[in-house]
This record gives sequence, structure tokens and C-alpha cells, in this order.
Amino acid sequence: MDPETRELRALEAEVASLQRECRMLQRPGEKMSGARKSFQKISQSDSEEWESLKDLRSQLGHVKSELSFLSKLTGFNIRDYSKMEDIANTEETENDTKKVLQRHRLSGNCSMVTFQLEFEVLQIETKEKKSSIITDLSIIMEPTEYSELSEFASRAEEKRDLLMFFQSLHFFVEWYEYRENTFKHFKEKYPDSVYLSEGTCSHCMEIHSAKLPGFELVIVWKIQIDEEGKVFPKLDLLTKVPEQALGLDKNRVIETAALSFRSLLGVLGIEAALDSLIRLFSADNN
Repeated sequence: MDPETRELRALEAEVASLQRECRMLQRPGEKMSGARKSFQKISQSDSEEWESLKDLRSQLGHVKSELSFLSKLTGFNIRDYSKMEDIANTEETENDTKKVLQRHRLSGNCSMVTFQLEFEVLQIETKEKKSSIITDLSIIMEPTEYSELSEFASRAEEKRDLLMFFQSLHFFVEWYEYRENTFKHFKEKYPDSVYLSEGTCSHCMEIHSAKLPGFELVIVWKIQIDEEGKVFPKLDLLTKVPEQALGLDKNRVIETAALSFRSLLGVLGIEAALDSLIRLFSADNN
């Protein structure tokens, strides 16, 4: 091999060596570029997840706000709820009808009344429509001293009517609070004439007369719920008078007092009728 050929081969080898070194120098850059791209992807993913989390928090805050509004509007506060789908009772028929039995548990309160509900819902789904039927309903309420509510709960269970239960309970509580506030108002206005033996939560209000010892009027105010779930007040007047006074009542005023009181309620309404009755027995009335 002549000297020129050897020199050419040596230059080619040197060039090849330089090219390999250049490629080796480029690889770290490529790695850095790949790492940079991976970091950008991760950063973008984290940013998207953060935005999604912010949206969920915003939606949660909105839902809580709506629940708070509904609670103030209706008076109901739901504390616990759970649903269980009974897979064993899921059925698909030949007509493409799907039946699913779901069990629900719900607890909460409406003012001073707490309740626990357990009910089963049968969902029936066909190609044309979906429908739901309540197949079983159990109601537990406290406190238990409200006999009207106990009877009403039994009727609601028999009818398996959740809507009636919530509507009637709402109006019962409204009337209960109105009665409590009315009794409290008259006790504060006529402290020497009005007596509440069981406090403002009582369903009875006694009216004593300082001018006529032994004479008492008792207002019995009950809250009733009929078969259809309608809630309404029922007020009666009882009289307590000495026996000798009965013999002197030639005009049968005491005997007809209850009927006259009902007529007064129809004309004046509850508060005005009670106020008139109390003023009649008040010591300041001449």
C-alpha cells in the first residue's frame, strides 16, 4: 500500500472516530429532551387533575348550598342515607323486562321529631318505560309521646306512601311550633292568668281568674292528621267551676261554653279568640 493510500485510510478512520464522538455527545441532549417532554406531560396531567379537583370541590360546594337551602325551606335535615341493590332479586324476563329490588335506609329530623326510614323499591324497566314501586316501608319516630304521629306513621306504613309521610310531618311540625309560640306569647302577655303546667310544649293552656277563685278554663289544643294525611288543629274548651256555681247558672253559660268557643274561633281565628277569652278572665277586666 502506497503512502498516499495509507494517509487516506488514516484520515477516514479519524473522521469515523470524530463522527462517533459527535453521536455520543448528542445522546445526553436527546435524553434531556425526552425527560423535558415527559416532565411537560406529567405537569400537564397534574394541572388537568388539579382543575378537575377544583371543579369537583365547586360542585360539592354547590350541592351543599342547595341541600342547606332545601333544609331551611322544608325543615328536613337528612343525616344518613344508604342504598343497597339486591343482586339476588334482579330478574330479567323473556319480554326484556328487568326487575331490580333496592333497599334504602334514611335517617334525619324535622325540627324536634327524629325519624328512621327503611323501604324497598322495586324498579321495573322495559323497552318502553321505567317505573318504581315501594313494596315495603318501615317508620320509626321519636319522641314517642306524640300519639297523633304514632297513628299516622302506622297508616303511612300500611299505604307505603313516602310522599304523604314527608308532607304530613312537615305540616305537623309547623302547627306544633305555631302552638308552642302562641302559648308562649300569651304566657308572657298575661303571666298572672295563663298557666302552662307542662311548659310551652304542652297541648293544654289553663286560664285562671283572680276575681273568681275556683273558676278555670282549659284550652286543649291538639294537632290531628286524617286518613289522607291532612293536618289540622282541633281546639276545645273545658271548664272547671265550683259545684254551687253550676246551680246558679240559669242561662247555661257554662254548659254552652265549649260550643260558644268554637263559634268564636270561626269568627276571630285562634289568636284573637284566645286573647278575648283571657281578657275576659283577666283581673284587669272590669
